[in-house]
Amino acid sequence: MNSKDRAYLRGLAMNIEPLVNIGKNGISDNTIKEINDILEARELVKIAVLNNADYGAKDIINELARLTDSTPIETKGSKLVLYRVSKKKGIKHLM
Repeated sequence: MNSKDRAYLRGLAMNIEPLVNIGKNGISDNTIKEINDILEARELVKIAVLNNADYGAKDIINELARLTDSTPIETKGSKLVLYRVSKKKGIKHLM
């Protein structure tokens, strides 16, 4: 993925609300499943890391990307964005 693709996806992510919150329980199996489901349905997910979490967004973005087989797009403050091409039929792909 090149910088132009990342910029395009960052622009799309600006207009969506965080769909997953990560708090003091950290990254659980249910969190990973929820993120995977959203990525299959939408290809792009914004995640909020709450103040009571043990780690910040920059600390966990690469781990989440590895666990969900997705591409890290951006961290900004306590928000992070992941992207993965959906294998689901009938979905309009972002790229």
